[in-house]
Amino acid sequence: MKSDMFVSIIINNYNYDRFLAEAIDSALSQTYPNTEVIVVDDGSTDNSREIIAGYGDRITPIYQENGKQGAALNSGFAASHGDLVLFLDSDDYLLPTAIEQIVEVWKPKVAKIHYRLQVVNTEGQPLGNFIPTTTAKLASGEVWRELLQTSGYCSTCMSGNAYSREALTQVFPIPDAYKTTADDYLMISTPFYGELVGIEDPLATYRIHTSNQWALATVSGSRFRRFVEHDLQNFALLLQRAKEFGLEVPPDLETRSFARLWSRLASLRLEPHAHPVPSDHPLQLTYWGIRSLWQFSEFNWQKRIIYSLWFLWVGLMPVSLANVGIVWLQAPHLRPKAIDWTLTKIRALVS
Repeated sequence: MKSDMFVSIIINNYNYDRFLAEAIDSALSQTYPNTEVIVVDDGSTDNSREIIAGYGDRITPIYQENGKQGAALNSGFAASHGDLVLFLDSDDYLLPTAIEQIVEVWKPKVAKIHYRLQVVNTEGQPLGNFIPTTTAKLASGEVWRELLQTSGYCSTCMSGNAYSREALTQVFPIPDAYKTTADDYLMISTPFYGELVGIEDPLATYRIHTSNQWALATVSGSRFRRFVEHDLQNFALLLQRAKEFGLEVPPDLETRSFARLWSRLASLRLEPHAHPVPSDHPLQLTYWGIRSLWQFSEFNWQKRIIYSLWFLWVGLMPVSLANVGIVWLQAPHLRPKAIDWTLTKIRALVS
C-alpha cells in the first residue's frame, strides 16, 4: 500500500442532519489511516452543527454562511492538505475500503480517479442499480481527447471522484457560476490537467431521496430543463478550456453527445413551452440522437438498436407514451418490475 499518500475527505453539508453522521462515520472508519476529514457546513438551520461539534477534534469543522456547494468546496479545499482530495456529499457515504483502493491505483500524472456509486434509498438500503450502470465502463487515460470528440465521457457524481491536489490547484476556486453544479465544473476541467483512472467497483453510495435536487425521485420537464441548462453551460466551459490549451473543436461537437441529446429531447417533449433551446425540434433531435449512437458512441450494436428505438419512441409518440420511455432510460429505480424482467430476458438472448 502507498501509505505515504495523505488524503483529504471533504464533506459538504447543508441541512442534511439526518444523513450527516453516516457520512462522517464512513470517512472516519476508512481502512486507510493517513487521512483528514474536513466538514464544511454551509449555513445549515437544522441540527447539523450540533452533530459536527460532537466529533470534537476527530474532524476539522468549517462553519460558513450559505453560499451553495461551490463555496463549500472552495472553503474545504483551502483548508485541506491532502495529496489526494475527495469531496463527499453529506447525504452519501463511503464504503470502508474506498480510500485504500483509490490510493492503490493512483500514479503520477493522474488528475482524477473515479469509481462506481451504489444507489441507495433514504434508509441507506441498496436499490439494485449503480451510477454509472454496470454495463458502462468508466473513462480512463487522456480523456480530454474524448471530450473533444463527443463533449462528454463516462463518469459519476460528486461523491464518486478523488482528485490530485496538483490538478485541483489549476482549477480552484470554483467560479460562482457553478455554485450549485461544482461537480460539472470539475468533470469538464480536470481531464485537461492529467489522466483519469476508473475503478469499476462501487466505493461509495448515492442516495435517492426527495430532498436531493438532482436525483430523479420523480420525472418532470422542469428537472430535464435544468439538465439542459447546465449542459449548455458545460459545453461553453469545454469550449473555453479547449481554447486555453489551443485545441481544435469539431464544428458539430454539440450534436455528437448521446447524453446531451436525450436530455434535450426529454425536456422538449415534456415541457415544450419552457424548453431552453427554442430552435430544437423533436425530429431533428431524434436524427441527431441516432446519428450520435452509430457514429460516436462506444455502445455495442444491441445497445445502439435499443437506444435508437428509444429516440424514435420519445421523439414520435404522444407525450403520454413518450414519458414511459423517458422513465425507462433515466430513472431505472422507477421502472415497473415487468420492464426490468423483460430487459433481463432480452439481454440474455442477445449476449
